[in-house]
Amino acid sequence: MDVVSDTHADEVEVEPGVYLAQLAAGSEMSIQHLRIEPGGRVPEHSHHHEQVGFVYQGEQTFVLDDGEAVTVGPGESYRLESHEVHAAENRGEAELLAIDVFSPPRPNPDWLDS
Repeated sequence: MDVVSDTHADEVEVEPGVYLAQLAAGSEMSIQHLRIEPGGRVPEHSHHHEQVGFVYQGEQTFVLDDGEAVTVGPGESYRLESHEVHAAENRGEAELLAIDVFSPPRPNPDWLDS
């Protein structure tokens, strides 16, 4: 069994005001912590991983390929399909905190090299 505490994970600023920390990773899935300051934005992208997540503080607004904006708040979860184009923003006044789970796992995401 592996245990990874968010207090021991290295947080990386991947975009201005956007911070990610790699947590536990297994053979079928991985988990990361997301923190976005007000005004922070993850640019439009896609990946082959299916992504599910849970917001536990603040609000995360996803901007989808068709321009639709979907806001997810505290206590809400979300799912992005594999290859679904999306951006993520914190349009609110509070810091956003969320957990993302990826399948297949992302044990060594590109942002770790930042």
